[in-house]
Amino acid sequence: MSLKAAAARPRLLPNSAAAPKHLETAHQYPCYSPFPHSSSSSPTTMLNPSPTPYSSQLVPLRHLRMQVSSSMQGKTNFLTCDSVKLGKKWMEYQGANNWEGMLDPLDDNLRSEILRYGMFVEAAYRSFDFDPSSPTYATSKFPKSTLLSKSGIGQTGYRMTKNLKATCGIQLPRWFDRAPSWVSTQSSWIGYVAVCQDKEEISRLGRRDVVIAYRGTATCLEWLENLRATLACLPGDDEAGPMVETGFLSLYTSRTAKCPSLQDSVRREIARILEKYGDEPLSITITGHSLGAALATLTAHDINRSFPNAPMTTVISFGGPRVGNKRFRCQLEESGTRILRIVNSDDLITKVPGFVVDNNDVADSRAVQLAAGLPCWLQKRVEDTLLAYAEVGQELRLSSKQSPFLKKLDIATCHELSTYLHLVNGFVSSTCPFRATAKKVLNQHREKKLRLR
Repeated sequence: MSLKAAAARPRLLPNSAAAPKHLETAHQYPCYSPFPHSSSSSPTTMLNPSPTPYSSQLVPLRHLRMQVSSSMQGKTNFLTCDSVKLGKKWMEYQGANNWEGMLDPLDDNLRSEILRYGMFVEAAYRSFDFDPSSPTYATSKFPKSTLLSKSGIGQTGYRMTKNLKATCGIQLPRWFDRAPSWVSTQSSWIGYVAVCQDKEEISRLGRRDVVIAYRGTATCLEWLENLRATLACLPGDDEAGPMVETGFLSLYTSRTAKCPSLQDSVRREIARILEKYGDEPLSITITGHSLGAALATLTAHDINRSFPNAPMTTVISFGGPRVGNKRFRCQLEESGTRILRIVNSDDLITKVPGFVVDNNDVADSRAVQLAAGLPCWLQKRVEDTLLAYAEVGQELRLSSKQSPFLKKLDIATCHELSTYLHLVNGFVSSTCPFRATAKKVLNQHREKKLRLR
């Protein structure tokens, strides 16, 4: 295929004019959970979330796949988007200018990039073995060589290079080892590293891209870590330095005799990649949903702190909880880390843990912060409780209520990754929140202009 043909390669995304059926009747699909159930599974199986925080639902990839079989055509309407060649502008789409002027209204090329990275997160969910009766529970169902193809995104031009595991650092009693695997599993497959290898895709992107993708919470011990909401110092820093959520830091840095920490695995793989590709244009894009979004932020901070000459590092996060305090945010900004947080204003998970005393988010200053505006003495008390968080990066704020297709607005649905991708695909601007309403808004605008004449 020629470079010109590659640049025009079509991508199929869900058409917001006709909502995918899973958005209306998600309960019709079989589900996975960390609890005993039928072990049957298929490529279209979804993760049906429990009410527990930081869980996610996996939308069937046929709604976001880069190509669709003829047997599916006619059943689902698709929006065909050209894969625009980013070329020399790639740094703008990676946040070099903090996505200034690209979020409201949402730039169509940026929309495509956000959805593309969302597919890598979906692949992480799809590859995880949720079946507690399986001997491979909490590991990847697919070998490294075929994970991307078997999870539905084999045509992205990327090749997976590293499996990643996260370990719970909570000190457990000895009898815990005799508990069922879905309770006692300490180290779990959390995601992967993939490097763009296709020359045509590298040309389209304007650089070689490295993706680190993380799934959300799946095991009981990960849930327990999520509940450790107080702030803790980063290794090597004191209480006057940056602090992050205790549970997230534990999952990132904990190790066992048999399993290295997620931090160690990422550092070794990034060092290898930089040694191999460091002399060419390179980017690192870290993406995740829910717990994975928090780990993506920690990973970006760690990469820029560990590698002084690290390439441009960008985080694209979906439905992430808060991660650290104001000093942590300052370090991220000083290191040049670019973070784009995709937030559903109806998603409770994006409003926890802790309180936000100081909000520096220029993307959406309307966000209601529980501790903002309090007297200084009370803000100091909040900080002393180790629950004073700060939002990081830029925010693309969406709302489930703006979609005419979402039939359920419960906590779980608002947090699902499938909901986030649906909202990103349909969002236009703050004055016209969804594509399906664009025509109505334009007509109202024209009528208003005619009345003024």
